[in-house]
Amino acid sequence: MYLEMTYRSEKDISETELEYYEYKYYNELKKGRPKVKFSDLVYRCPYCPGKSKQDYLFKELLQHASAVITSRRSSIKEKARHLALKRYMRKYLDVKVHSELATKTECSKPHGDQGFVYPWKGIIANIKTEWKDGKHVGESGTRLREELSRKGFNPVRVHPVWNRWGHSGFAIAEFKSDWTGFNNAISMEKSFELDHCGKRDYYTATNLGDKLFGWMAHKDDYDSNGPIGVYLRKSADVKTISGKEAEDQRKASTLVSNLTNTLEVQSLHLKQIENEYQETSASLNKLIGQKEDKLKAYNEEMKKMQQNTRDHLEKIFLEHEKVTLHLEAQKKRLEQHEKQLQQREAQNETDRRKLHDEKKMNERAAVEQKKTDENFLKLAEEHKKEKGKLHRKTIELEKKLDAKQALELEVERMRGALQVMKHMGDDGDFEMKKKMDQIIEDLNEKEEELDHMEQLNQTLIIKERKTNDEVQEARKELITGLREVTARANIGVKRMGELDIKPFTTATKRKFPKEEAAEKAMVLCSQWEDYLRDPSWHPFKIILDEGGKSKEVMNEEDEKLKNLKNEFGDEVYAAVTTALKEVNEYNPSGRYIVPELWNFKEGRKATLKEGVLHILKKWRLLKQRSR
Repeated sequence: MYLEMTYRSEKDISETELEYYEYKYYNELKKGRPKVKFSDLVYRCPYCPGKSKQDYLFKELLQHASAVITSRRSSIKEKARHLALKRYMRKYLDVKVHSELATKTECSKPHGDQGFVYPWKGIIANIKTEWKDGKHVGESGTRLREELSRKGFNPVRVHPVWNRWGHSGFAIAEFKSDWTGFNNAISMEKSFELDHCGKRDYYTATNLGDKLFGWMAHKDDYDSNGPIGVYLRKSADVKTISGKEAEDQRKASTLVSNLTNTLEVQSLHLKQIENEYQETSASLNKLIGQKEDKLKAYNEEMKKMQQNTRDHLEKIFLEHEKVTLHLEAQKKRLEQHEKQLQQREAQNETDRRKLHDEKKMNERAAVEQKKTDENFLKLAEEHKKEKGKLHRKTIELEKKLDAKQALELEVERMRGALQVMKHMGDDGDFEMKKKMDQIIEDLNEKEEELDHMEQLNQTLIIKERKTNDEVQEARKELITGLREVTARANIGVKRMGELDIKPFTTATKRKFPKEEAAEKAMVLCSQWEDYLRDPSWHPFKIILDEGGKSKEVMNEEDEKLKNLKNEFGDEVYAAVTTALKEVNEYNPSGRYIVPELWNFKEGRKATLKEGVLHILKKWRLLKQRSR
């Protein structure tokens, strides 16, 4: 009931407002502003300047105003404006309807059964042309249209007619396909006839001169064999005025039928909405009743809660008294505990002495640890000397290997000589047999010497492997000990395959706000670390170097790397490709980070000697500081 009353009051207010604005705009129209009538046939809606259609006939403008008034989307002011427009037109401009109908009737009566080209077209003849570059050229259609528009004929467009020699000297003026366009075309034809430049004048004149001739396109023009007939048959048809009127009548009947059906559908829809409104109103009344019941129940519940709160506060007060008594009892216990603590203070003095003794023991342990570190450095020095010995032995082994190869050649040579001697010794020469015996003896000595060198070589190889294993173990120990050394030191541990976040931070600061840059850098760096650990992504290609050997290089055409370079620049691209090369060199299968002893000053893998010298230098500095 309340909603129904509200709806009625709002409706009364809107109707009052509508009447006020209608009266206001109607008075403005009576004073001549804004303008509605622009000619005997052309009317414009002064309140819809942005619409694509601006020019209306009298009846069309009335239909437009009615459509805006009945539209649900229209505001009160829009409805008031168009109500005032409709009222003004019917009172002050309705006389012109008869003139419009008369114009239409006048246009149609003399030509009722005569055939015209439809859509309405006019023919412009005797357009001046000239021969240029092997064809005729003439005046453009745009200029002809402007000239006809200045005379008030308002063609839509003007098309020059062309043939195989170029501009034919004719042009087709197209008009609107309504009765206004027909009237403009007839007016153009009569204007040319008054100037003795009509169709009959064109075809009977002996000397055309430079004047333009024009007429409305008829059926005989449509059926002609020249370029005019060809053009018209392609783009138009022939209709009589009576036929066009009958067609318009059929369209109007169809439109009225469609509008009637639409009105019936809208009426049914309106009834349906009214039913829904009644149902919604009943449902709303029911909800209001339920709300009042719930509000009553809520008030009763609040009274119960307030009573419960008072009972609860009384319980809290009683509990507070109990806690106070408990605290007093606990205070007495704490006083007794204080006395016990004073008794234990003496015991703590003894514990303090024990702690002092343990501290001294820890200091002695630190001294022992220092000695252990010194022993480690001595071990490193000994390892350095051992490596020097190994280097010398390697050189010696290479020399002996060369000697072994020379000895093997000598043995083979002597065996060959012995075979020759055997073949030659068949003659029984005593001197030859003596030489053979000597060669056999020398050969045996050389073979024994060769066996001895083989054994020595194997011993040296085993020792070299053992020493190399010790060097690798020492290198691993150095890496483990130097993990905490930062890149500011010349020698330290570098994590091969690890991304440097600094270029990412610099790039994101350029692209994002300062407060978001750090977070964006972390997200971007984490994303590319995932790409680096993905074995399926391998942006490398195989090429042949100048020596014809295959070589693996970075594929700069990889889509991910190209997008990274374009979006974040060369610094980020260099950081990613460097990490990618490192992980491809040190751990291509597992793709995880590998620690390596590194010379940060020269940007290369550090030798064991450099690592040991770095530790000795640090130890000496530590020793000097301790002194």
